[in-house]
Amino acid sequence: MDIILLENIDKVGGKYEVVKVKNGFGRNFLIPQGKALIANETNMKRLADYEHRAKKKMERLLGDIQSIAAKLKETTLEIGAKAGTSGKIFGSVTNIQISNALKEQLDMDIDRRIIEIPEVKELGSYVAVLNLHPDVDTRINFEVTEDK
Repeated sequence: MDIILLENIDKVGGKYEVVKVKNGFGRNFLIPQGKALIANETNMKRLADYEHRAKKKMERLLGDIQSIAAKLKETTLEIGAKAGTSGKIFGSVTNIQISNALKEQLDMDIDRRIIEIPEVKELGSYVAVLNLHPDVDTRINFEVTEDK
């Protein structure tokens, strides 16, 4: 079954992408929850309109996103983690912790799903990438320090 996704869905596809899924997954989950439309002729014609609206909305938000990106570039987040004597942390730092730190330290509510981080297993400084807008390169420095 071919469907048009109305939002980003992990391991399926991105927003406004036409993908092929199993019939049951499309009919029983994606379509009833409003996450997709059947890719018939009528909806395919609407797809261009959906994409156009989304593009205009992103252009309006571009200025705000650029100011957020500038603010993020000049700050460094502090992430606390329990670590051993060699500096290796127990577990790892995830995008959830970065999202929570952004909320606590900078009062910014950023969705965890748009944050990409490298594998963090030791104390030190790292860089995370935030996918706020396709045209804006948003990176934030964060430092993993030992939690006392």
